[in-house]
Amino acid sequence: MVDGSKGLGRLIKVELRDVWEHEAHDFTPWLAQEENIALLGDTIGIDLEVEAQEKNVGPFSADILCKDTANDHWVLIENQLERTDHTHLGQLITYAAGLNAVTIVWIANRFTDEHRAALDWMNEITGENLTFFGLEVELWRIGNSIAAPKFNVVSSPNDWTKNIGGKSGTFTPANLSDTRVLQRDYWANLQKLLEETNSVIRKGKPQPQSWMTYSIGRSNCYLVSAMNTIHNWIAVSLVTNGKDAKPFFHLLAEDRKEIEDEIGLELDWRELPEKKESQIVIRREKIDPTDRDNWPEQCDWLAEKLARFHKVFSGRVKKLDAKDYQSPGDIE
Repeated sequence: MVDGSKGLGRLIKVELRDVWEHEAHDFTPWLAQEENIALLGDTIGIDLEVEAQEKNVGPFSADILCKDTANDHWVLIENQLERTDHTHLGQLITYAAGLNAVTIVWIANRFTDEHRAALDWMNEITGENLTFFGLEVELWRIGNSIAAPKFNVVSSPNDWTKNIGGKSGTFTPANLSDTRVLQRDYWANLQKLLEETNSVIRKGKPQPQSWMTYSIGRSNCYLVSAMNTIHNWIAVSLVTNGKDAKPFFHLLAEDRKEIEDEIGLELDWRELPEKKESQIVIRREKIDPTDRDNWPEQCDWLAEKLARFHKVFSGRVKKLDAKDYQSPGDIE
């Protein structure tokens, strides 16, 4: 129905079962699609990459298993098209133990007060290595339009922006050195700029360390901003990590000229043969990160380079397949 005087439509709620008749056969495959798991990730602030559906955990089968592409930690998703129940709550705890999952996401048509309180309590008693989200899923349409999904967060970690599974528990205000305080404040300034400019870069909690990592949409690949107060430089890099770090690096290096033309800068390509990671770096020398008056200029540079790296590399890293790389030994 449309209000003729204003030309506005009216939202009409759609029953979940009218679209997804079966939980396992309809809803789970729908959610596992790239654009839909991205919608869920946007809601909870995590870039997700699907690893498996119906993952066996002992005698049970978890609906969807994902990786947090910013840190390669597990994210387990359990779905219900009905209201929450004790059975699924027990399964979530079993999955968390069996998979050593870092983030548990429970999606349901409706959360009871008891189960919402249970997730809130578990978020209070668990450390940063295990966190729980509770989300209600809805479907809405306007007039005769197709239905559109909406996720509503009903339970989340106490500090939703914390760096899940990271090193944020290592430092406390009581034992932070002056350098650590400066590093934390530096990244807070950069994060503020990213938020004010609606940057595509996923924001993280500022840490008292010399670097920050940012998701680029692929596990074992991420962006890094770094600063050095001893040698006076700041830098942005793409890092490939894990067992496929070297194949990924060499596959990207095959397009080195095209990549550098798109970025508009010559990059430093570091294979790092003795390490489990490789780096593609742009560094700005003779810049003093301890000069707080110069932080706006430095943060502008970092934000602009992060955005440029994301634009050029995000699509490329998602298409990488280690099997496409042939080492010199393979060719011989």
